[in-house]
Amino acid sequence: MVEVSLKGAVYAEVARIGKAMGNGTRLELLELLGQRPWTVEALAREAGESVANVSHHLQVLRRCRLVEAERDGQFVTYRLAGPDVGTFFGALRDLAASRLGEIERIGRDFLERRGPFEAVDPDTLARRLRSGEIVLVDVRPEDEYRAAHLPGAVSVPLRELEERLAELPADREIVAYCRGPYCLMSLDAVEVLRARGFRARRLEDGVLEWRGRGLAVATGEP
Repeated sequence: MVEVSLKGAVYAEVARIGKAMGNGTRLELLELLGQRPWTVEALAREAGESVANVSHHLQVLRRCRLVEAERDGQFVTYRLAGPDVGTFFGALRDLAASRLGEIERIGRDFLERRGPFEAVDPDTLARRLRSGEIVLVDVRPEDEYRAAHLPGAVSVPLRELEERLAELPADREIVAYCRGPYCLMSLDAVEVLRARGFRARRLEDGVLEWRGRGLAVATGEP
């Protein structure tokens, strides 16, 4: 009876994490918070949700110690409670992708509508980056790049890409990345680059995935 009571009490607490993660909007918020800290208002704009709705979801995550908050005047800034939260988020998403065929179908159907896109794997990326064969481009907003980016990447936010094409070498392949496998900014960037005559491919990994592999990320100004 004691063992049953112990398990029941422990697993009831574990289930709180499962319940908090069992919402699509909250998973999107965790992905965004894995890029950098956000104020509630900025997070709401980026997620396309109301401030009230985002605030509610953040409170659910905070009660389970998945996120932390810091007040600065009238603004409250949220961040992941630790790198283990980002690792858990990535593992949950990968588990769903491997067990639920619907996810693969949704992704495949979407990519087929966008045209052929060949992704580059992280091992090949590291080797070719060291040899100078490619240029790795971070197309997320600059503040996310400053918070954390893949080593060797240059910051060219998607909204500035067309204006800054002259900065990119035409004789090397461009590899673009953003917030992970389901982020569309890198897909948009590859389309722009190919339309302008560049050889371009997409890296599905982002900062969260890089950290989940146990690899170091860089911080600082572009």
